[in-house]
Formats: sequence, C-alpha cells, structure tokens
Amino acid sequence: MRIDLNSDMGESFGAWTMGDDAAMLGIVSTANVACGWHAGDPMVMYRTCEIAKKNGVAVGAHPSFNDREGFGRRVIRGDSMADIEKMVAYQIGALQAVAKMVGHKVTHVKPHGALGNLVNEEDAFALAVGRAIKAIDPALIYVTMPSRNTEPIANQLGLKQAREFFADRSYDDNGQLTSRKKTGAVIHDAAYAAERVARTLGEGAITTISGTKIKVSIDTICVHGDTPAAVAMAAAVRTRLERDGYTIKPFVD
Repeated sequence: MRIDLNSDMGESFGAWTMGDDAAMLGIVSTANVACGWHAGDPMVMYRTCEIAKKNGVAVGAHPSFNDREGFGRRVIRGDSMADIEKMVAYQIGALQAVAKMVGHKVTHVKPHGALGNLVNEEDAFALAVGRAIKAIDPALIYVTMPSRNTEPIANQLGLKQAREFFADRSYDDNGQLTSRKKTGAVIHDAAYAAERVARTLGEGAITTISGTKIKVSIDTICVHGDTPAAVAMAAAVRTRLERDGYTIKPFVD
C-alpha cells in the first residue's frame, strides 16, 4: 500500500509567480520541475530543488517544447525526432546540474503539456523522449500514461517507468486526457478528485468521461500545481490516500 503523489512545479520565472510551490512541497512526494522552456529559470529551479531536498521530495525533469509564451501547451512541429531528443536531453541536463548544486538528484523525466500529449499519441515522439532519457542516464524513470503507447515503448527501450494517473483531469475513452478545450477536462473540486483517485486505485481502472473503465496499474498520482485550488486538492488527495491505508512515498527509493 504505497503510492507516489506528484505535482508539476517550478513554473515561475523572473518576477512572475505560478503556483505555491513551497506549500505543495510540504504535501507531495515527487516534484516535476520545469526546465526553463515552458516556464522556470535557473533561480526557480534551484529554489525548488532546495526545498524538495529539505522535505524529502524527489525531483524530476519536466521538459517541453520551447514555448514560454504558450506555457508549452502549443504543438510545435517541424523538428526532426533526432533534434527533439537533443532538446529533451538539454533540459534534463540543466535540471541535473542545478539539482547537483543543492546536493539533490534527478530521478525521472515527465514530458510537459503538448509534448506530453504527443508522446502518448505518436510513437515517434515517445521514442525520441525515451532515447534522450536512456542516453542521459538509463536509470532515470520515464513517467508514462497507462494504456497509451509510452507504456510499451518504455519497456521496449528497457527503461523503468512510473505509470501516472491525473487526479484533476478527465479521460477520453482511448485512455488519453480530455482536451483542455473541452468542458469538464479540468477538475476543480478537491473532494471529487480525492474520491476519484480512491476509486481508480481501488478498482485498478480509469473511468472515462463516458463511464467506460480501462484496466490499468498506477504508480503515481498527479495534481497540477498551476491552478488556484492546487494545494487544497493535493492535501485532500493525500488525506484520502492515507485514510485508505496508503503510505505516500516517491516511486524511487
């Protein structure tokens, strides 16, 4: 009865603040840290890793398309898959360097936004990210979406993986996240999100927007850190998990 609770963070930069990372780092067990392309900067990355280390929270790279203006949520095509590999490797390396400064280590990689959607839709993108991870450090864990193509591709590449369920997002019948452009794609009710997580773990299945159930294995639960109710939702999810007998720990020892 062990589960990881993660959040995407380190998404402030300069004078602009996104989310309450300090509060979130007191709740979650794993942080996915922006690497400067969709958000974040060296100082924010350092501070996030510093607090995470102090709190015993694992950190991983959260690479994206080079799209700060669109927060990494716009699909950018035209680059070769070989170049996508290099772009992902660049971002992983940046976080590794900053984490090392505070005596912490990078344990995993979770693609962000549009890149995250594409790796779960197109094998070429999933392979490009996976190859970048393997080239940097084969011990890094690939955060994947159960029932989608990242799961078998991580296995194909011989990478360890952490299969993720999103507490605050709905799912289509193909197992992919519902587009943010659709009503109901983002869940804001903390109590409902916590109940949904408990049901998913209990049933070993994701319930889609149509009520279809997709059998999955889950290693980590995500609550996004960029919404106003993020901290309250993460706390509600953690409370429910602990009430149900789960120990909240990073998926990497």
